Amino acid sequence: MANTYLWSLMGLSVIFFTVMIQSIAAAIAHAKAPGAVPGKLCDNLSHDSFVFRSHRTFHNSLENLLIFAGPALIAIFAGVSEFTLSAIIWVYAIARVVHMLLYYFIATEKNPSPRSYFYLIGLVANLALFAVLAYHFTVSF
Repeated sequence: MANTYLWSLMGLSVIFFTVMIQSIAAAIAHAKAPGAVPGKLCDNLSHDSFVFRSHRTFHNSLENLLIFAGPALIAIFAGVSEFTLSAIIWVYAIARVVHMLLYYFIATEKNPSPRSYFYLIGLVANLALFAVLAYHFTVSF
């Protein structure tokens, strides 16, 4: 199974590695902040603060990780087309990396911000994953 789904598994690895990098970046940024209290973010922080942006990037990824990675793993075990699955996973992985970079480097309160478009690309990939799973289960029975 690992050889069949190699590209899908590599894409999932990129997604998990990205979240780990975000965790480290957020922890370091927070620890370096003046008067930092472990586990507490100042209420007055906003997008002009890298501490805020790194924290939100990490938590946004955490909020989306399970609802993507869980169905992706189910799709692997269910035998969904490897090409289709790997394409969806890589679109999601790339969208999340670009989302992270834009969140780190563009401090804006504007809505939608440039990162919003990559969030939406990831969301569409997630919806496509659910649609592929639903189709696979429908034709399998």
